[in-house]
Amino acid sequence: MPAPERIPPLLLKGELTVRGQIREASNAVLYCSLSYEGEEAACVYKPVAGERPLWDFPDGNLAQREVAAYEISEATGWGLIPPTVLRDGPYGEGMVQLWIEAEESPDEPLLALVDEEEPAEGWKAVALAEVGEGRTALLVHADDARLRRLAVLDAVINNGDRKGGHLLPAGGGRLYGIDHGVTFNTEDKLRTLLWGWAGEALTAEAVEVLGGLAAGLAPGSALAARMGELITAAEVEALRERVAGLLRAGVHPEPSGEWPSIPWPPV
Repeated sequence: MPAPERIPPLLLKGELTVRGQIREASNAVLYCSLSYEGEEAACVYKPVAGERPLWDFPDGNLAQREVAAYEISEATGWGLIPPTVLRDGPYGEGMVQLWIEAEESPDEPLLALVDEEEPAEGWKAVALAEVGEGRTALLVHADDARLRRLAVLDAVINNGDRKGGHLLPAGGGRLYGIDHGVTFNTEDKLRTLLWGWAGEALTAEAVEVLGGLAAGLAPGSALAARMGELITAAEVEALRERVAGLLRAGVHPEPSGEWPSIPWPPV
């Protein structure tokens, strides 16, 4: 289990009441309320029973990967994923995550399509995108330190589905990433809209964080033991190797060419 001081008792022990379903999701995603000792909050509940089988991931394992991604996020100290636990609910065991209300300002978008060949200052190019009627536009993302941290985290957890809709700007300048079920595969599955730093040197902060993560994942450590509860032994070893590889290379990864580099749909 995660350290209790990092998880609100409301999330672990609160009474879970289903209020609705998020229909556009590929797996069962339920919007719920939590109530515990006079405290209330909203959350997302993804029951294992509602997961659709995937050929490249063990059945009934996506909820655990969501929790594993949260644990790694916490180990970095960046706090990029909302508090997430594995617990029982109305439809059995599942992932429960605090609901984050997005507060993105239309004046400060994180992603954009532009009719230019090169990104403007403060933006990073991702790829050309078809926008209909034979037209293409340049997909760009903000040159934002929060996004850059998330790009590093995605490389570590081997995120196969970093879409625009999975980025949640919140109050106080915080940025969260959500939907981390397809992560931690032993094969390179990185698919993301955050390729803008590909091939560029990692920041000094990222190198320091990755060094701490490498030490924290050493065999016999508490974090390694926790990962072993959530993903397979081979995936834990692949996680260590990805961290070590990032430190050796010293740069943000580039698309491998062996796997689609951008998720579909991208939003």
